[in-house]
Formats: sequence, structure tokens, C-alpha cells
Amino acid sequence: MATFTRRETMAEAPVLEAVAREGVGKGAARSARREGFVPGVIYGGGEAPQPINVRFNALLKQLKAGKFLSTLLNLRVDGTDNRVICRGVQRDVVKDLPVHVDFLRLSEKSRIALHIPVEFINREKSPGLKRGGVLTVVRNDVELVVTAGDIPAKITVDLAGANINDTIHISNVALPAGVTPTITDRDFVIANIQAPSGLKSSEGEEEAAAEG
Repeated sequence: MATFTRRETMAEAPVLEAVAREGVGKGAARSARREGFVPGVIYGGGEAPQPINVRFNALLKQLKAGKFLSTLLNLRVDGTDNRVICRGVQRDVVKDLPVHVDFLRLSEKSRIALHIPVEFINREKSPGLKRGGVLTVVRNDVELVVTAGDIPAKITVDLAGANINDTIHISNVALPAGVTPTITDRDFVIANIQAPSGLKSSEGEEEAAAEG
């Protein structure tokens, strides 16, 4: 079976624009929503909480992209970058639309759980795929506990030498030092190489003939 490795490149956080909010309280929040913003706050990191407003449409786009609560963000407030992760989105109980958002400010040493994409390389060097096998991807990304200042952009699975019926587990991937899966109670599957339908049929016929 192939040796599965990873590539150490730093992740780039998507940028979410925001502006500082002058007032606090319900009145200021209602005013922000009337102007097309979602009120929010950045807290943590040894600094005072900072009230902000985020464009409703920009926030909704990020929410629809999925996994918002485990995505590292560059929250740019009036041009100043803040490395954050969302820690809560309050929604309207009727419309299910965001009405308030909380962000946690991260330091370089903060430990957080993020979804890291999986990249498969060297497909052309896989004997199983050359024979017509099918790569079935179970997880396009893996949730990992990482350090905010050293986040891999992806983990890389090398398919060189992988054969039909090979299964790639998380234990087959060499993760960077200090990076661990959030799932620790089982050796979960990332992908496998399945036999093509034609090969399955011929093997089935051979087995039936042998039994007959």
C-alpha cells in the first residue's frame, strides 16, 4: 500500500470586511440592521471587546459556504486585520437570518479546531487506478486541532502505489507536529479505491464457477 504524506503550506484565511460600531445596546444594533449590517463583537486575545458591524450580504455568503464556526477568518475592521474564528451566530427565530455574530480574537499560539482540505496526488502512479479502480473520497476535508500561527493549507495524500481495495485511514496521513484530529476514538476513513464494476462482475463469475 502507498505511503501517505502531507504538504506543509500555510493556509490563507478568507477576508471578511467590517467597520467599528460606535454605539452599543439594542438601539445601536437595530440601527445597524436597518442600514444592512449585522452587529457583532470581537473579544479575547487580551484586548478589550470591540463592537463591529458586518455587511449582511457578506456574512450571509460566508454562512452559506458552510463550516463557518470552524473556519479561520481575517476580519478586517476599518482596514486593520484580525485573525478570528466565529464563536456564535444569533439568528432571527422566524426568518432564520443572522442578527448578531461573535468572533474570538486569536493569538499565534491559540489552539483551534478547523476543517483542513484533503488533496490527492499521483493518481497516475496508482496501480489500482490504472486498472480502472475508482477513488471514492469519503472526506474532502478533515477537522483538525491546529495552532493558529501554523495552519496547514491542506493535507496531501500520495496515491502512488495504492491498489484496488486499499483504504486510506487518518493514521495513513503524516500530520504536522502538534496537529491532531478532533475525532480520536476511531481510525476514520478518508478514501478508498474500489474495483471497477467490470472487474467485480468477472471476479464474481470466477467465484461462482469455482464453487460449481
